[in-house]
Amino acid sequence: MTQPSNETLLDIHNRMLRIRLFEERAGKLAEDGKIPGALHLYAGEEAVAGGVMVHLSDQDQITSTHRGHGHLVAKGGAFDKMYAELFGRVTGYCKGKGGSMHISNLDLGMLGANGIVGAGPPIAVGAAFSNKYRKTNNVAIAFFGDGASNEGAFHEAANLAAVLKLPIVFVCENNGYGEYTPQDKHQAITDIADRAAGYGMPGVVVDGMDVIAVYEAAGEAIARARNGEGPTLLECKTYRFYDHSGVRGMGLSYRTAEELETWKKRDPIMQLEEQLFEQGILTQDDAEGLRVRIGEEIEAAVEFAETSPSPEVDTLLDDVYFVPAS
Repeated sequence: MTQPSNETLLDIHNRMLRIRLFEERAGKLAEDGKIPGALHLYAGEEAVAGGVMVHLSDQDQITSTHRGHGHLVAKGGAFDKMYAELFGRVTGYCKGKGGSMHISNLDLGMLGANGIVGAGPPIAVGAAFSNKYRKTNNVAIAFFGDGASNEGAFHEAANLAAVLKLPIVFVCENNGYGEYTPQDKHQAITDIADRAAGYGMPGVVVDGMDVIAVYEAAGEAIARARNGEGPTLLECKTYRFYDHSGVRGMGLSYRTAEELETWKKRDPIMQLEEQLFEQGILTQDDAEGLRVRIGEEIEAAVEFAETSPSPEVDTLLDDVYFVPAS
């Protein structure tokens, strides 16, 4: 895998920064009671979405998780439609019916976030099968967490993908916790990528706080899938900066404040910016200017969401698949 060009590095940086600022604003809105329901923030894990998504086109598909805003932002999701969806408004991507954990946009190849742990991989396998059957050059990416790797749905999906040599990459965002349970309390293994051997596919472990490492590993796995060589299990060791749901809870008994601060010193955006500054690819003024522009875009999107109407009651069953009683 060749080193990313300066243009690609700036693209990745932009995607990561858009995720962080979107999430921090969403977290504040949730704290203020303006966004209903649970909100699972992606802050801290931006290197995974940024390093993977830069390799994809709109025709490549992804499936996401309950912590899915970052994936859609990195795939090109529009802030106004995303915030509107979080607010439950008709101008949202899913007309206000999906909310945070089920946001999707098929035009971007985003097949949906999913509140069911482990539900994404089988959907991504279906997309990969379609890609192979139709002889496209498209690849499907299944994002999931360490806890989801214990689910039968993941194992069935991995087995089928390997047997059929489907164009898919399984990306495990291992942030060390299945909700509030440390990995060593719900798994007897250290590296989830070891499970790949049981299905006859490569298993790769990468530093999920280093976006260049993710970019390189993801690029190789995606190229392998496009070339008809089958799936890869890519495990990205990462960390979430906020609580499982919402922004409060830092320093709770399931993890220490010292642990959190240790990981925050490895902030993936900070690390990338330091490299870009050193190489003269980005200046601090450029970075600050980008933050200001993204912030202005976010505030306009929040205003759009707040002033958009809520769905009417008589539209409750619109766009919903159901079998009427006979």
